[in-house]
Amino acid sequence: MKKRNYLDFSISKNTPYMRDVFIDEVYFAAKKNKDIYFTTPDMGAPSLDKFREEIPNQFIHSGICEQHMISMAAGLTLMNKTIFCYAMAPFITSRCYEQIKCSVAAMDRPVCLVGIGVGLGYADAGPTHYTTEDIATMRVFPNIEIVTPSDVTSMKVIIKDIIKKPRFLFLRLDRDVMSDIYNKNKKFDLKKGFTNLINGKKKCIISCGFLLNKIYQKLRVSNKKDIGLIDLYKVKPINKSFLKEIKKYDEIITVEEQWTDGGFGSAVLEFLNINQISKKIKRYGLEKKYYFENGGRNYLHNKFGLNIDKIIKDI
Repeated sequence: MKKRNYLDFSISKNTPYMRDVFIDEVYFAAKKNKDIYFTTPDMGAPSLDKFREEIPNQFIHSGICEQHMISMAAGLTLMNKTIFCYAMAPFITSRCYEQIKCSVAAMDRPVCLVGIGVGLGYADAGPTHYTTEDIATMRVFPNIEIVTPSDVTSMKVIIKDIIKKPRFLFLRLDRDVMSDIYNKNKKFDLKKGFTNLINGKKKCIISCGFLLNKIYQKLRVSNKKDIGLIDLYKVKPINKSFLKEIKKYDEIITVEEQWTDGGFGSAVLEFLNINQISKKIKRYGLEKKYYFENGGRNYLHNKFGLNIDKIIKDI
């Protein structure tokens, strides 16, 4: 059994992995709809067993052939199938980039690409499994939507929306267990693309996914009550209403588990520039180099410039 990798705050042992909940959500939907297909080169997730055994005609194991998987998925959409392509984040992006460009983006095919373990999610596996550039490389496609859920609840909303309205979308899932953020009091609005989690005064942190979750938990118990926090879960496209939310702040701080060139913070900068908004902005990201070290995720963060406690203290 995979060792549970927790954030450094309290999480119930019953909190599920995002991967398993994602597969279950698609599986239950596929049981009711024969036009929903799941394709993957991955056979390691136990939660895939019931998919293979109970609805095998809707499950396609591509083998270690991600390029073929993408082109095949694009073809299946021509038969009005709803397709989820699932693989480790570096292999669903970098390995099959040409096929995504030519078969999906250029042809405007409604394929949902699902990458598991984004950023340094595979902290124990080294540079072959790190994705420190996936936002930068994927957001250049003009017709793509990029979404990063920060908890299981938000991820469920995203899956239901994709099934209802299939489209070219890159869903960035985290490998680690994360505590819940969204509930009855904090609604997740996918169409809006962001949520103001903490109201601040002059400064505001903008992030998404694993780091957003970590920052949120730490700010809740911090004595810095004047720092705002926004979960920008849809980094492509950014909703125009995001302008109103950030105009009230004097300074914006973006935090990402990526290289900053072309990544999450760059997307925010470009959005402000296009809308002719001038703001003081500070970007925190990973050091611009390849990492051959491995270890715990917190260890890698501390070593390569993403110590969240230090970032909050410095703001």
